[in-house]
Amino acid sequence: MSATEKEFLEKMEQHKGVVFKISKMYMDNYDDQKDLFQEITYQVWKAYPSFRGESQFSTWLYRIALNTAIVFLKSEKKRSFIKTDEIENFQIKNEDYDDDEEQNLKKMYDAIHQLNPIDKALIFYYLENYSGKEIAQQLGISEVNARVKMNRAKEKLKHLLKKIP
Repeated sequence: MSATEKEFLEKMEQHKGVVFKISKMYMDNYDDQKDLFQEITYQVWKAYPSFRGESQFSTWLYRIALNTAIVFLKSEKKRSFIKTDEIENFQIKNEDYDDDEEQNLKKMYDAIHQLNPIDKALIFYYLENYSGKEIAQQLGISEVNARVKMNRAKEKLKHLLKKIP
């Protein structure tokens, strides 16, 4: 294994929770979540040689992961087969939650699945504690526009959560 592959795998291992969250936000079916997780990993690997370190790896990863999720969601072909053994080592694991917490998470993800792709991205950034300025930079919009869109997405999410028993 080359030094680049090793470095990539270490960074992905550190940030695989983010990829899992995005997969879970955009796909409601467990198999589709695994497929999206794999597709994101593959797209990040393909783009890795272009990572120049001008931003944090996590910021760069978020952008690729969200873009991949949106494209994946829209595409008719939802499967990408990868033959790399190392990438197959990334497994989606259910974290240990108590029943109430698990129920609340399920309710939240059910509501998030009903949002459009952009609102999902905004909610993801919000949950990851991104500032309005950082969200604006990631989405290529003004900071004011990012805050307005964020508030609308949060209102939609609150409304959806009230509808779920």
